[in-house]
Amino acid sequence: MVLGGVVVSTFALLGDVLKPKSSAGLFGAAPSVALATLALGVKQHGVTYGSIEGRSMILGAVAFFLYASLSSWLMMRKKWPALAVTGLSLVVWLGTALGMEHWLLA
Repeated sequence: MVLGGVVVSTFALLGDVLKPKSSAGLFGAAPSVALATLALGVKQHGVTYGSIEGRSMILGAVAFFLYASLSSWLMMRKKWPALAVTGLSLVVWLGTALGMEHWLLA
């Protein structure tokens, strides 16, 4: 539980430092929801289920990081319109998430 508190506090501080300030709630809430989901999954389905869920959360976070990085780069540097960026970035996110999951299961 202490580790969970440290993780949530770290993300809350990160959200407070970054701009825009509206993202602070997201950074504070996401780890709490993930930890609660993992705890409930382990309690109901066992440790193996929890480890698979945890791995999937990590892969999803990596894929989302690529989505956000690509979106930011295309909109800020290349001045692409939001709809085009969203469409392309979603394809990258889905391909990354499914590709990593397939690679780990192979």
